[in-house]
Amino acid sequence: MSYSRQLDEQGIDTYLQRYGNREMLRLLTCGSVDDGKSTLIGRLLYDSQMVFDDVLRATKKASEKFGTTGEEVDLALLVDGLQAEREQGITIDVAYRYFATERRKFIIADTPGHVQYTRNMATGASNCDLAVILIDARHGVLEQTRRHSFICSLLGIQHFVIAVNKMDLVGYSEARFQEIREAYSEFAARLGVRDIHFIPLSALKGENVVHRGASMPWFQGSPLLDHLETVHVASDKNFVDLRFPVQNVVRPNLDFRGFAGTLASGVLRTGDRISTLPSGKQSRVKSIVTFDGELAEAFAGMAITVTLTDEIDISRGDMIVAPNNAPPLENSVEAMLVWFSETPLQTGKQYLVKHTTATTSGVVDEVRYRINVGDLHREPAQGLQMNEVGRIRLECTRPLAADAYAKNRATGAFILIDRLTNATVGAGMIVERKTAADATQRRQAAADAGRFVRMQAKRRITPEARKARLGQEPFVLWITGLPRSGKTSLAYALEEKLFEAQRHVQVLDGELLRLGLSRDLGFSGADRWENQRRAAELARLNLGSGISTIVALVSPLEFERQQVRAIVGADRFLEVFCDAPLAVCEARDHDGLYARARAGEIQNVTGVDAPYEPPQRPELTLDTANTPAADNIDKVLQLLRSRHLLP
Repeated sequence: MSYSRQLDEQGIDTYLQRYGNREMLRLLTCGSVDDGKSTLIGRLLYDSQMVFDDVLRATKKASEKFGTTGEEVDLALLVDGLQAEREQGITIDVAYRYFATERRKFIIADTPGHVQYTRNMATGASNCDLAVILIDARHGVLEQTRRHSFICSLLGIQHFVIAVNKMDLVGYSEARFQEIREAYSEFAARLGVRDIHFIPLSALKGENVVHRGASMPWFQGSPLLDHLETVHVASDKNFVDLRFPVQNVVRPNLDFRGFAGTLASGVLRTGDRISTLPSGKQSRVKSIVTFDGELAEAFAGMAITVTLTDEIDISRGDMIVAPNNAPPLENSVEAMLVWFSETPLQTGKQYLVKHTTATTSGVVDEVRYRINVGDLHREPAQGLQMNEVGRIRLECTRPLAADAYAKNRATGAFILIDRLTNATVGAGMIVERKTAADATQRRQAAADAGRFVRMQAKRRITPEARKARLGQEPFVLWITGLPRSGKTSLAYALEEKLFEAQRHVQVLDGELLRLGLSRDLGFSGADRWENQRRAAELARLNLGSGISTIVALVSPLEFERQQVRAIVGADRFLEVFCDAPLAVCEARDHDGLYARARAGEIQNVTGVDAPYEPPQRPELTLDTANTPAADNIDKVLQLLRSRHLLP
């Protein structure tokens, strides 16, 4: 039965009552050009009888002029509606299609496959729960397949369907399907996507799309539509963290003052105590108003108007949150950025930053690295070209109430807008990080309060007396570099040389620290910094005791190493960079660290899926790939002598 006949027989009211309250799944199709994305969507609509009669007649007529399937209806034309798309046989803009089944409602975004339209694909993926990534069975995994997969994972999509299309052109070969499955799985191990489902199909023939394919009896899984109807996505929503960005202040009369917007995440109930950002003022929810009347509670995704028991100054761009669960207010954020504009990203240039309902000015003051989407490696970059992805640091004039994108897609995303053209030039996903300044400022605040000074005043033996007793000038030698670049070997060799010279010295090795002092820490950005901070504080205490310290830590980020220098004291801090290429470090990896990281068994390994920033101005750079260890040790000793730290 056609879609038109269903509506005619049921009536629009009955139809809406039947389908209106069913769960919604937002999905997109993506992949390389000519993989059959538009044809697949057309087949889904056609075989599920979700095409109006007049649309079908128009498509048949268009097939005679633009079709590529002979006398059959070209189902891709159900989606490709632009004249340029039909003439060229490609998808240019994102096309959205809606349909519903007995189990679920769907909104499908058909995204372009060409590289120059990657920005359109990212736009279409931004609100989706699931990605159908098509792979042409003849060509296998291509660079654009990897690019779209990476962008989908970056945008927080946790459900992938890998549709190996055009199986009819490879003789429905099970061996070919397994070959593609293995190749994609090897790449996807680095994406961090928890749900990946593989389906062999032929969109042109309609096999394994809505109905099971008789030509592939070796595949025992469900057809695509069955999987889309049953995949569980409800738990992906954040119902824990209350985030209500205020879009508008509603004041229809003197007796009503409400704050309207869409509840981004969490649950809001009447009587709940709330706090407002950035003011921090608190109140209680008096009522939750909608078009259909008042509600006792509201959930993420609902458009509501909230009234409060107290008169609080709240305006567009403010955010209502729970008092004990609020996002940090920060002028500086780090983010992964997809660049849309043909004009390259310029550091130092002012852009408009649109975050939830707030708009402010911002400057990208640093591009930390660019992602090579082919192999997911990080590359140094000064800027970003169109369709490139990189990690940036953004400074805003107004503090943002922002969560990490991985925690909350609604409050962890922003767009950059060109101030002159008003064009959207980039889309950003905020990365969770703990700035080195946070911990340093807490320590400095304690010192400002007088506690640190009073503790120092209690010491009867001065650092000068300790240096005189030990007969040495203490220092901190901070050795940084990629894992397996030679840091630890250099540290212990130096310790031996200095010990033989009657010097008191201690080595702080990263692995030993994690077996004891830092055994409670993981490998997130915040935990990495805390490990470095603890090592720096130990080194600072050693300085006061007249003991030299050699610290061997990866310490991957430049600004964190600068904060370590500030903790220790710049006059006694020497940074040594063990410069060895990643390939050399991997060749030395006898413990399998890099191999496990590339297989997806472990995450946040520097050089693989975590960045490393070489020092900008180290006191000494050592070529640990080509220079003998003894020569490098001599260079360090020469540095210490030149600073009058050794005789």
